[in-house]
Amino acid sequence: QALEDQYSPSRWSPRLDRDTIIDAHLAVTAAGTERARASAQTLLHVPYGDGDGEKLDIYLPTEPSETFPVLVYIHGGYWQCLSKDESGFAAPPLVSQGVAVVAVGYDTAPKGHMDAMVLQVRRSLVFLVERYPRIRGIYLCGHSAGAHLAAMVLSTDWTEFRVVPDIKGAVLVSGVYDLEPILHTYVNDALNMSREVAQRNSPMRHVTPAVPAACEVLVAVAQHDSPEFRRQSQEYSQALRAVGWSVSLLDLAGVDHFDVIEKLSEDSYVLTQV
Repeated sequence: QALEDQYSPSRWSPRLDRDTIIDAHLAVTAAGTERARASAQTLLHVPYGDGDGEKLDIYLPTEPSETFPVLVYIHGGYWQCLSKDESGFAAPPLVSQGVAVVAVGYDTAPKGHMDAMVLQVRRSLVFLVERYPRIRGIYLCGHSAGAHLAAMVLSTDWTEFRVVPDIKGAVLVSGVYDLEPILHTYVNDALNMSREVAQRNSPMRHVTPAVPAACEVLVAVAQHDSPEFRRQSQEYSQALRAVGWSVSLLDLAGVDHFDVIEKLSEDSYVLTQV
């Protein structure tokens, strides 16, 4: 039961009770995405593969230069809910600064299983690089389960793919980097992971020494994330640092697991600025 509580982010917010906070999060991110779609030039539901979930929403810079950086956003939802369709809320402050924003769709559980989701996110980056030669550097941003998927991208052996994406930075927000504790919670009911699958897909177990071209990593965690979420962020950032990665740990005061990412729609929010 203690583990269930630790891995139930909705129990830890001082703002709202656990039943209303998820609905509120959905409402805020959906409304923010609607605003982004109304204000930015968009390419919606761009297929990067044949699967139902394998689609991207692309928010283009207001004044694109010859080449432009792209922020690739990977949504959370414990690998089983949410979608790219509520994941464009962070676009307005960035597109106004000449940055494209791409929201990645992937097949969530129970349809999708963990190995497949990790592969889909990797393939979405390969597609972007091949399809859009004007991209100048990729910055990954993932929230919660999306931070896990972004971290798995950092441990990719790109020799198995046709291209090597030029990943300049990764912003990992309130993530889970060791999936083993999840096996013993309600979260695994839909995921149905074995211990082997959990280990194979735990970024904490696949930290590779930084190569000269390794990107900068920002690990962000909310003050009102659970102690277990906070521990995972600290240990993963330490593990990366120990093998030579350039890592910053940002502990964000006054926010919980949900508004820590929602506020990316605000220009003045510290994480937006960073």
